[in-house]
Amino acid sequence: MLVARSVALFAVAALFEIGGAWLVWQGVREHKGWVWIGAGVVALGLYGFVATLQPDADFGRILAAYGGIFVAGSLAWGMVADGYRPDRFDVIGALVCLAGMALIMYAPRGR
Repeated sequence: MLVARSVALFAVAALFEIGGAWLVWQGVREHKGWVWIGAGVVALGLYGFVATLQPDADFGRILAAYGGIFVAGSLAWGMVADGYRPDRFDVIGALVCLAGMALIMYAPRGR
C-alpha cells in the first residue's frame, strides 16, 4: 500500500511541476501572458507541497527518485500537450531513469 501511495504522490507531483513549468513556458515563450505565468507559479508551489507527503522521510531520496518521474513525465507531457514525438533514445533514457527511481525508492533496505 505504501508503494501505491508513493507512486500516486509522484504522479500528482509530476502533474503540478511539469504542468507548472509548461504554463510558465507558455506564458513567456508563447506570449500568453501573466495569468498563465501566475498559474504556473501556483502549480509549482503545489508540487513542493505534494513532495512533502511522501511516506519516506529522506528529502534527498525523494527528490532523487522523483527525478526519474520528472524525466519520463516531461516526455509524456510533451507528447500530449505539444505533439512531441520521442525517438528511441528518449524512450530508452526515460526507462533507465524510471528503473533508477524504482531502485532508489523501493529497493529493500535493512533499516
